[in-house]
Amino acid sequence: MQTNRAPKKIYFNAPQQRVMFTGANTSVVVGGRRLGKSHGIVAPFTLRNLQRMPRSSGAFVCSTFQQGLTRTVPGTLSALESFGYKRNVHFFVGRKPPKSANFADPIIKPESYDHVIAWYNGSIQHIISQDGVGTSNSLTLDYLIMDEAKLLNFDKLKSETFPANGGFRGHFGHLPYHHSQLIVSDMPTTKKGSWFLTYEEKCDNELIDVIHAIIHEKWRLLEKLKTFQEKGIEPKPYLKNEYKRLCKDLAGLQSIAVDYNVFSSIENLQVLGEAYIKQMKRDLPPLVFQTSILCKKVGLLKDGFYNNLKDNEHYYTAFDNSYLQSLEYNFDKTKAINCLQDGDLDRNAPICISMDYNANINWIVAAQRQGVKMKVIKSFYVKYDRKIVELVNDFCKYYDKHNRKEVIYYYDNTALGSNYAVNSDDFASVVMNTFKQNKWHVKGIHIGNPLPHVEKHGLINEALKRRAKVFPMFNRDNNEALLLAMEQCSIYQGPNGFKKDKRGEKISETEEDKLENRTDGTDAFDSLFIGMNNFPTEMSYGGGMVSSWV
Repeated sequence: MQTNRAPKKIYFNAPQQRVMFTGANTSVVVGGRRLGKSHGIVAPFTLRNLQRMPRSSGAFVCSTFQQGLTRTVPGTLSALESFGYKRNVHFFVGRKPPKSANFADPIIKPESYDHVIAWYNGSIQHIISQDGVGTSNSLTLDYLIMDEAKLLNFDKLKSETFPANGGFRGHFGHLPYHHSQLIVSDMPTTKKGSWFLTYEEKCDNELIDVIHAIIHEKWRLLEKLKTFQEKGIEPKPYLKNEYKRLCKDLAGLQSIAVDYNVFSSIENLQVLGEAYIKQMKRDLPPLVFQTSILCKKVGLLKDGFYNNLKDNEHYYTAFDNSYLQSLEYNFDKTKAINCLQDGDLDRNAPICISMDYNANINWIVAAQRQGVKMKVIKSFYVKYDRKIVELVNDFCKYYDKHNRKEVIYYYDNTALGSNYAVNSDDFASVVMNTFKQNKWHVKGIHIGNPLPHVEKHGLINEALKRRAKVFPMFNRDNNEALLLAMEQCSIYQGPNGFKKDKRGEKISETEEDKLENRTDGTDAFDSLFIGMNNFPTEMSYGGGMVSSWV
């Protein structure tokens, strides 16, 4: 079938062009936000592999199904659609293409198409998530795409995914991009998320320079051959042979090359504009700006107030994949954020909360106890003109689908007799009245004066070492700002011993010092931990006494 469609011009920035130009078997891109990683790196890599290896089997590897469903897959497919490829025409997601589409079959047919993207030429990509949906087990793959790589579990990659992408040469063993890997992320801030930074040591820059030189020479020779063809002159055989030799040499070098690149968001300045960079510097916590925009390696605080807080022990991911799968890759529905996607929420138990109150920023930290685990399921904050009422309303809206609309509200003396963030009523009264207006049952538990910093530090850090009544754990996806604040929370030596360094709380917010990156949210966590550890309680529900620890 012939068409008269004109070629479509697509803009690619310099970093995107470099990655495509090099074409290394393993490409690692550490790039800032809005560098165009999905549009100009992941999508072209995907398109090249599925077209150059028809009927092949690749994979998108995601830390969670939620990540794949809400970010990696829709971002890549949106980019490919902007190139002209249409869903349910050129590809199908999560279902087997109908016979009427006349698609070719993949060389290795999947047992199910539930988590597969199927293309017109028989190529497919499995959607693999490390939280159990669409796993690597028993798969034979031709390439891997690992977006948001800092979130991936490297041990699972080594034991499950990398073996699926190795060994069998099959139909494509002669191609340099067979068994290729694309690893894309912004700069990690934890040791666990830094696994791919070691590829810098494997990158041979001299080899990359040779690849670039061969590509240039190959292009120069091809232009020469085209000139002969346009003039009707038969080129000398040695020119054709030289071109074939260059192609073979290039493929051989690309097949063993590791290309490691670090690009800041500023390298996409022509598209983003200076205003975006300034806005990100203004809106993001300093550590996030340094890592996610400038792509700089930033060391984390090792001797802070929460010095026993460890990513691999205290952070977890928990999405309700059964709910996410019920959306059937309807990407519009995945944009609605509420508690239905949370896999760690006990929907039949009350939610324990504590708060911090300030004229410019107010926090809620929410948790439920499961056995000895104090699971911090989510945190919320509001700033400036949005106060405590709006904060409680945000909580109630997010948990609107929660079966048991009850909260255990732990508060200390800082919630009594104060009104600078609300009105003439004290904080505790405003909080409880707002919950009642939202038709939530609330049980307020007064925990007295805040503990001295030294005592609080000792108690919490002992708990982080599993030496208290409860063991704190944090849903990393629902507590991004809180965890960042805890990781950066320092101590200082006062006249009566060391203290949590709260001296910055009263200083005006600046571009480098955001409110949500300060200690206010950590104080809300402290109160919640003390309440759940020292003041266990029961609430009546449905006529009976039910433990809040259920």
